[in-house]
Amino acid sequence: MSELKEGLAVAHLGQGIAVEHRGQIVLCQTLRKLDTVAVGDKVLWSEAGPGQGRIEQILPRHSLLMRPARNGKTRPVAANIDTVMVIFAMEPHYDCLLIDQYLAICENSKFKAALVLNKADLALTEEAEHDLSVYVALGYPLFKVSAKTGLGMDQLKQALQHQVSIFTGQSGVGKSSLTNVFIPDKDIKINTISASAKLGRHTTTAATLYHLKEGGDLIDSPGVAIFGLADLSASELAYGYREFRPFIGHCQFNDCRHEQDKGCAIRAAVENGTIAASRYQRFLKLKEKIPLKH
Repeated sequence: MSELKEGLAVAHLGQGIAVEHRGQIVLCQTLRKLDTVAVGDKVLWSEAGPGQGRIEQILPRHSLLMRPARNGKTRPVAANIDTVMVIFAMEPHYDCLLIDQYLAICENSKFKAALVLNKADLALTEEAEHDLSVYVALGYPLFKVSAKTGLGMDQLKQALQHQVSIFTGQSGVGKSSLTNVFIPDKDIKINTISASAKLGRHTTTAATLYHLKEGGDLIDSPGVAIFGLADLSASELAYGYREFRPFIGHCQFNDCRHEQDKGCAIRAAVENGTIAASRYQRFLKLKEKIPLKH
């Protein structure tokens, strides 16, 4: 057996995986018995021919982002992410329910999360200022930027250094515009990956990992569906609200649903102003909205 080398999965190409090794791209197939390889996975691979290889092993991951797949199953999208950048904007109207949903998944998936207000050149309403102050008080970093004017982009570039990040957000918030600022030569890079893998101009269909000029890696993944709540139980959703945690376990009943239950410590914290009522109301909405397992 040829010697095993370490590589980084940077894209899915057709049935193969583009693996980067010492700046070169190798098109690899995967051993049948292995789990699905995700973009961002560190792998051990062996050579199978010129520019071709076989992934023999997926190295341990410190985080994994799953997406809903067919038949109620999930499949990995991206691995070893450090921070999820949740992008939103005043136009279209920012959706705190969606932001809370993203944050709850991050809290349960061992990702750090940061908020990125794009189009920050537009005026903020008083309500928005208040909503954002609640997130900042909870310890979530907030970057106010504008892909159009360049406002705040230096701070965001700094934040992306020395880590693997992924952008997410509802459509229309300027995720693509921001991505294009950081990866201006995105199409060239995709074509280079495809050409290196001898696939002509075969573009990647799912997530792709790019090295940023300023340092750090950015995984670009199309679609919002990757942050579905289907996999969270009711107790995990409560855990996903980080301000609830000091009170979880202090309710009168172990199976407290944090609704109208007698002796609920979380509801008491909302009533005395320790937990923002707006966040608590959204927690109840998410709990209803999703077929959560109790």
